[in-house]
Amino acid sequence: MRYKKSAISAAQIVAAAKRAIARQGYANTSLKDIADEAGMSKGAIHYHFPTKEALVTEVLAAATHAVAERTREAWQSGGNDPFEALRSAVRELWAVRRSGSDEVRVVSNLLAQSLHDEALRPQLAAYYRFASAQTSEHLVTVLASYGFEPRVSPELVPRLLLGLLDGLVLQAFVDPDVIDADELVRSVELIAGALFQVKKPS
Repeated sequence: MRYKKSAISAAQIVAAAKRAIARQGYANTSLKDIADEAGMSKGAIHYHFPTKEALVTEVLAAATHAVAERTREAWQSGGNDPFEALRSAVRELWAVRRSGSDEVRVVSNLLAQSLHDEALRPQLAAYYRFASAQTSEHLVTVLASYGFEPRVSPELVPRLLLGLLDGLVLQAFVDPDVIDADELVRSVELIAGALFQVKKPS
């Protein structure tokens, strides 16, 4: 029972930290801010997480898990048609990023903060490795089963797609409604067509 209560308290702290960082940014969020958000004492925060960095590791894990789950569902929504799966996934991947959810804001803010804070970089690199592997599994692998192969390194394909979406959403943060989702989907489909070719006979 004590362990369960402790785990619940830690989850509450992570959720509170996610909300606080999404609202005011990592650099402007103190452990006291997080304690106030969680309705706990600062000592209770320290009991579970000795440093702000340790807490942020859990916050980033929770945020990326939520984004990854929506991404997985997006890839599966296209059924057995790989091109419909691509369209559905790109639409959902864009919707996730444009939603401005706490998870998206946390990841975006930590990416910007990592320019000045090297300690955040390994965690964010792990996020991109996971996201790339997830995208590769559903894009490169599925298209390969239909006789298509990438014209570039298979490892680069998901990075290009994620880089495109993440870069565009940063533009959309400062210049809202400049990007039409339908046009984006068509553009990514054209890009994918250029990145893949029918597998040559061996």
